[in-house]
Amino acid sequence: MTQIRTEVQDALRRLALPDGGDLISRDMIRALTVEDGKVRFVIEAPSPEIARQMEPLRRAAEEIVGQVPGVTGVSAALTAHQTEKKPPSLKLGQHPQAQAGPMKPAGVKTILAIGSGKGGVGKSTVSSNLAVALARAGKRVGLLDADIHGPSQPRMFGLTERPQSPDGKTIRPLKAHGVTLMSIGLMLAEDKAVVWRGPMLMGALQQMLMQVDWGELDVLLVDLPPGTGDVQLSLCQKSEVAGAIVVSTPQDVALLDARKALDAFATLRTPVLGLIENMSVFVCPHCGGESHIFGHGGVVAEAERLGLPVLGQLPVDLETRLAGDSGRPVALGDGPVPEAYARLADRLIAGGIV
Repeated sequence: MTQIRTEVQDALRRLALPDGGDLISRDMIRALTVEDGKVRFVIEAPSPEIARQMEPLRRAAEEIVGQVPGVTGVSAALTAHQTEKKPPSLKLGQHPQAQAGPMKPAGVKTILAIGSGKGGVGKSTVSSNLAVALARAGKRVGLLDADIHGPSQPRMFGLTERPQSPDGKTIRPLKAHGVTLMSIGLMLAEDKAVVWRGPMLMGALQQMLMQVDWGELDVLLVDLPPGTGDVQLSLCQKSEVAGAIVVSTPQDVALLDARKALDAFATLRTPVLGLIENMSVFVCPHCGGESHIFGHGGVVAEAERLGLPVLGQLPVDLETRLAGDSGRPVALGDGPVPEAYARLADRLIAGGIV
């Protein structure tokens, strides 16, 4: 059988290919077996397109192998090497590019920024649930997670897929719970840190605003990072932000930083539409008693001092935390907390903001 196998290979070497070489020298023969005089092998073409043109060669290979002494039968099959089609490379975090006009995505009617002076006040939770509440009210809503160092919206929306790019430039955002979402967290492993300086942050913001195919949206909510840094500066100076909403808890420490956020928006000439008091009250699920864990009335007093409306007072409860961790924002359900977000959404719609 070894002798027959060698003679079969010699016979296949005599079949010259149109573009040079032969089936053996070009390493196109696979699974060659010889058993009781019966020869079987596979001809692997470089691509499916070439394979479709190689049927005459397959027949010729069977014929020439069939003439080898000791061969009683020949079976040759055609296959093609499948090359994995990789999506175009898409890199986020480049330096910002010069552009003629403001960063205003085509098809987006209104951009609203949601900020806070400090972390931990529930700004991202408010952003995700407000987006869902607006979508449930019939609005076309997008949410841009601009907290590049600490993106949390993918977890809150239960998204683990990576956005695709048809050309290496345009980004197709993901959708969940009626909201179109883009976040740097969708492009990286969940535990991967983003260690970038200011120019790369500004470039990433520009890309997520202008290279994302947002489609037709009534409103794009931008979940800002804590503080008053590069992202806030770039967004308010280089895009058409209709207004900002500031989220704070009632406690004095949070209000200290919320005032800085309010001052930053004033400096950047971005109108503040109002304040949201988050974690305003805790209602005990066992006895129904109310506890003001983070203080009481701080945001209301600050809003009165500044002449700004309080857009909503949202409670702190276990359901909101569990919903965010599970990827189904609490505003999708029914009950006091979803109703509070629905009232907040209705207020923005009734006021003509959205």
